[in-house]
Amino acid sequence: MFKKLATSALLVAVAATASIASDKISGAGASFPAPLYYDWAYQYGKETKFRVNYQSIGSGGGIKQITKRIVNFGASDKPLTKKELVKSKLLQFPAVIGSIVVALNVPGIEDEKLHLKNEVVADIFAGKITKWNDATIAADNKGLNLPDEKIIVVHRSDGSGTTYNFTYYLNKSSKNWADNYGVGKAIDWATGIGGKGNEGVASLVMQTPYTIGYIENAYKEKNHLAAATLQTASGKWVAATEENFKAAAQYANWTKEGHFYAMLALQPGDTSYPIVAATFILLPTEKSDTNKQVIKFYDYAFKNGDEAAKRLGYIPLPEATKNMIREYWVTNIK
Repeated sequence: MFKKLATSALLVAVAATASIASDKISGAGASFPAPLYYDWAYQYGKETKFRVNYQSIGSGGGIKQITKRIVNFGASDKPLTKKELVKSKLLQFPAVIGSIVVALNVPGIEDEKLHLKNEVVADIFAGKITKWNDATIAADNKGLNLPDEKIIVVHRSDGSGTTYNFTYYLNKSSKNWADNYGVGKAIDWATGIGGKGNEGVASLVMQTPYTIGYIENAYKEKNHLAAATLQTASGKWVAATEENFKAAAQYANWTKEGHFYAMLALQPGDTSYPIVAATFILLPTEKSDTNKQVIKFYDYAFKNGDEAAKRLGYIPLPEATKNMIREYWVTNIK
């Protein structure tokens, strides 16, 4: 009962603050959730006349801008550790769950038809497998007409939380990858061409035959791209579907004390899609007034934005997680 009253009191205080403060807030960062944030901001603006301006500049840029206090909130698909948050005087909470798909443009190969083992994906992006008709790919794709063409890898050219989550998945899938490349928002790619943001990678894959790249599922859906069928942690074949994203997301181990830090790639379960990730909002600890405006927007989105999230290919946070976030706001935003 106390938690409910405390949450209500906070939201009343937020409303009072918003009525006397500026009529807009600004955020920047991850391209991963950008389509959804644009939708939420548009709907929120229609109802409240309050503007939420969001720039899709990549998670690296979002972390830099909020650390320098250039924007009111940052957005990152790479969660920051408690130590990193304390150092930069930041708060952190998840906003939505998404998934990263391995998109491809190979004439004649339709969505979900190409099967790629997780280690094979790692070897392609490491430049070890270079032809579409390589025997290692052909072994899992009997009857599929694989062309004798060079694989063109498309990766991110900017600092990216999508890259962080994708390389985390590759790192867990392949010893060769772990030994030579590791995990990061930006890495020294062995091969390929770079695109800025999920938008840039999706565009390059769409326009260039024989390419393969990694993008958030919303960009795959929006651009009608084909994606590979991958493997669960237990080795079962699994397509990029809402049900399989949800199966992985249920294993998220959120805690308020850990500022919701969680990595969701290669979770247990025979239907858990292997590259699922949450995306996070970063707030400066000392900016109470604007923080209240930011959380008022996200509280609105949590209450009204689930259908938009589903329509765009994301997974809304469970209600229990949303309530945990509200408790976190009460504790940390005065």
